[in-house]
Amino acid sequence: MKFRYHLQKIVDLKESEKSMAEWEYAAALGKLKEEQERLERIGLEKEEAEKRLAEQALRPTPLMEIQRLQQFIEWLDYRMKSQLAEVRKAEDQTALRRRRLADKMVDEKVWLNARDKARERFRAEWLAREQNELDEMAVMRAAASSRM
Repeated sequence: MKFRYHLQKIVDLKESEKSMAEWEYAAALGKLKEEQERLERIGLEKEEAEKRLAEQALRPTPLMEIQRLQQFIEWLDYRMKSQLAEVRKAEDQTALRRRRLADKMVDEKVWLNARDKARERFRAEWLAREQNELDEMAVMRAAASSRM
């Protein structure tokens, strides 16, 4: 006799939900990495601009050129601040997805444990039935052999 869990569709659903949460978490991690790399690139670009400004300040340079570089650096500062906000947003999203994944994993585990317990009960009942049948057969044989 084969074990059939009557709530198997729920177990399958919980497995599917966990898989979806894993995908969402992986996507959030990817987005976070992308936003961090963007922030890093802007930081490097700002460092280069500051270096150019320092070099320009050591040589005779038109004031307009120095002001242009200073404005560019200020604009990069603004971009860094807004990119930092994007990084924080991505970090929050990643943390949310991680918590959601953890919840889905616990939920799936609960249902898998329930199925395993049901399987063990089924197995114990099946073994008890089989033992009863064997006992009954032994009693019948003993009764038949005592009549002879």
